Amino acid sequence: MTHYRDNRVPGGTFFFTVRLLDRHSTLLTDHFSAFGEAMRQARIRKPFHVDAWVVLPSHAHAIWTLPPGDHDCAMRWRAVKIAFSKALNKSCAPGARLGGLGEAIWERHYRDYRIGDDQEYTALIDYVHGNPVRHGLCGNAAEWPWSSLHRFVAAGFRAPTTPPPLPPWIPPQNGHEHVLR
Repeated sequence: MTHYRDNRVPGGTFFFTVRLLDRHSTLLTDHFSAFGEAMRQARIRKPFHVDAWVVLPSHAHAIWTLPPGDHDCAMRWRAVKIAFSKALNKSCAPGARLGGLGEAIWERHYRDYRIGDDQEYTALIDYVHGNPVRHGLCGNAAEWPWSSLHRFVAAGFRAPTTPPPLPPWIPPQNGHEHVLR
């Protein structure tokens, strides 16, 4: 039996993946400042701590810690997605203008995973920071500009040297890891 209540942990720490509908899009990195501003606006309306993040061309990963007594991740991500989409419409950038009324650019759902302990937390931070390497976007994580890794390095932490293992919800296949996209 699935215990859905386990996913509603007030004050919990969560790993997220949000994706654009077009997996070949580069909107997130092309308009990184708009995505960052959308995140900032969401944090003002409904505070949360961004523990780690990485933005790739068509998706982003983040680790958030919510305030005690709060479990509303969906409203926060909805606010980020709406603010980013509105910013693209206002920019009138080629390829960024959304046609029609409310044309979707985001996948409707997002992946979330409640982080259970310090070991998972550490592994997922490394996963987030190493994800551009896993996707072949750079040779090492420190080369990727759209990541909280630079904040971690400035605070004295080391960058991951190899692509980290897959997240805990993806089991290895035939004793080997497979690539998560």
